[in-house]
Amino acid sequence: MSTITRKDAREEAVLAGQPPLLKDPYALHEDDVLEPPTTWAGRLSYLGPGIIISAAVIGSGELITTTALGAKAGFVLLWLVIISTALKVWVQLELAQWSILNGKPALQGYSQIGPKFFGIGWINALWILMDFAKVLQRGGIIGGTVAAFSILYPVVGEPLGTPSLVFWTVMLIAGVVALLYTNRYGMLERAAFVSVVIFTLITVGLALGLPFTPFAYTGSTLLDGLSFAIPAGTLGFAVAMFGITGVGADEMTTYTYWCIEKGYARWTGPNNGSEARARRAEGWIKVMRTDVLISWVICTLCTMAFYVIGAAVLHPQGLVPQGNQMITTLSRIYTDTMGPWAHWLFLVGAITVLGSTLIASTASVPRLWANTLGLLGVIDWQDLAARQRAIRIMTVVFPIIWAMGFLVIQSPVLMVQIGGVASGIFLLAVVIAVWRLRATEVPERFKRNRFFSVALLLSSVAIVALGIYSTANVFGWSIG
Repeated sequence: MSTITRKDAREEAVLAGQPPLLKDPYALHEDDVLEPPTTWAGRLSYLGPGIIISAAVIGSGELITTTALGAKAGFVLLWLVIISTALKVWVQLELAQWSILNGKPALQGYSQIGPKFFGIGWINALWILMDFAKVLQRGGIIGGTVAAFSILYPVVGEPLGTPSLVFWTVMLIAGVVALLYTNRYGMLERAAFVSVVIFTLITVGLALGLPFTPFAYTGSTLLDGLSFAIPAGTLGFAVAMFGITGVGADEMTTYTYWCIEKGYARWTGPNNGSEARARRAEGWIKVMRTDVLISWVICTLCTMAFYVIGAAVLHPQGLVPQGNQMITTLSRIYTDTMGPWAHWLFLVGAITVLGSTLIASTASVPRLWANTLGLLGVIDWQDLAARQRAIRIMTVVFPIIWAMGFLVIQSPVLMVQIGGVASGIFLLAVVIAVWRLRATEVPERFKRNRFFSVALLLSSVAIVALGIYSTANVFGWSIG
């Protein structure tokens, strides 16, 4: 008797004039395995998930929170920018390695850690609570983007007036939903790549050009920013920045979904215990690490650039972004250095930076909620059609909810900071999950690298300290 493979079935469908069968990126089959590249250049051709994460990370945290912190504290907290982006990446690497080895996204791993409630683990329950808090942050992202559009072209009424804000909110949400409704990973990756290239060149270029303007900084000024000091009145801002800049808890979680949809786990193949499969896993994990490294470099450069810009331009003038005037205040970065014409350049840049984060969030959050609904038994996560239907529905509904949050509160800076503190608390739970999954489902072969193990330990200690402070802050307990 002959065996019909999934590849044969797809070819038969095409020959019969029918649409080709969709390939489920979350299903592992032997006929999907692919040998990993063995050279640095070869690995570069398989990058992608990190670019999407860069688009998600370099947005509200950098443009709003990091710039605002630089405006408030000056250069003295520059060291925190580097720490916040460098420490958390090791947890991301470990979680992604587990995902590739087991072919499962993060939320499924969290569900294996008890105690459980309604079939999900306590970390899943905490994620649900965090995501409700993140509604405010995503509303802030929409608010910042809408404010930039409103100033650029009011259309209805005065700039930043309610009619103009409502009009651009509707237009923005309609555009994002139309872009992402098809639920295609490849299109998302391409859009993220274009956005990352544009805002990296603009932001880093502006920061490097400041020494040639009236807001010049010197090498000694930068060194002063590496003194590990936290001035009075900036601790809350600093904690929010640590929680939201760099790779946060939600990006770590989401990254596992992008790794799977890119194909790292599918190309590794199901775990049949063979040496060939283990070698493929090692190869695709190396690709993933390269992907994370490049993403980290981009995030660090852009985060430092935003902070330096805020410290050099806004801090000396006593300007701190607040409320709906946040966009107007931030535009001073450009107008004060390059002239009035740069106001429009800034608005376009702000739309690109914040818009890329909104696109990445609109693509990722419905996937995470669809997985959560699957764990709760509401939908069948393994059913590709049911999963895609749920993702598409939430792709339409969620941005509307986030936008309503902005229109009611209308304070992007506050909304983003609340989401940042929530992310800091959830980071603690992610660290616990990573160590538990590493102990139970990662073979010793993949834990031999002492450098990665030590870096993971140091990263975990820092995140635990952040989680303790954030939790204390929520309950009003004073620390330090």
